[in-house]
Amino acid sequence: MSPVEFEIWLNHFEHHAQHPRCVPHGISDLLRSDERRLIASSIATFQLGEQSEGRTLQRAAQRFGHGRRIPALARIAELFIREEQRHAALLRAFMEDHHMALKRTDWTERVFRFVRQLAGLELYIYILISAELIGIVYYRALEAATDCRRLRVLCRGLVSDELAHVGFESQLLLALQADQAAPMRAPIRLAHRAFFAGTAGVVWLTHRSVLRQGGYGARSFLRACISQYAFYLDPVKVTLASRSVP
Repeated sequence: MSPVEFEIWLNHFEHHAQHPRCVPHGISDLLRSDERRLIASSIATFQLGEQSEGRTLQRAAQRFGHGRRIPALARIAELFIREEQRHAALLRAFMEDHHMALKRTDWTERVFRFVRQLAGLELYIYILISAELIGIVYYRALEAATDCRRLRVLCRGLVSDELAHVGFESQLLLALQADQAAPMRAPIRLAHRAFFAGTAGVVWLTHRSVLRQGGYGARSFLRACISQYAFYLDPVKVTLASRSVP
């Protein structure tokens, strides 16, 4: 990524910091009791995952940005973390309004947190983009799982932000991969694909009631997640064959 590209992403996150995501006032907020029972535990787990303080990411971005002379990177990381925390606040407000219990801990979040604490910037971004790619599919399922208008609008907003996050993260990862020695690229990609597939499988097992209600079976959910992964992290190299003019 060039300095200009980092500045473009910095402008994006600065703009969203000045115009934070919100759900319009007065929108219908009816959630049936059966819908509440279906989603309460699942949405609490994702809300917990969105509220990370991000200290490990901030430190890794500062070190990397300083070493590569990319001053914008640390600020981007800071704004990204704030945006994730706003997502957590929006979910928390919805949960509190519908008397859903918040989670203080969850085993899946503990595993992610432990791995992130050991990571440098590249591994951290690999972990982060895995969670966000799967989260895009999850929030689309959550949107379809109830008739609550407020929740549907909230999920669409979260997906919109996550798509931008994934765009930045995938661009950064592909740039980092380009700097790697060629023999290392394939094993790293293979390990990440395995991690991603395993994570998607865990999400299916732990959130399958909501995902099924949202229209996904096990195969279709995994297929949707893998399609997201392939689109962002396995870009197709197109070669245009030249043709001589007679």
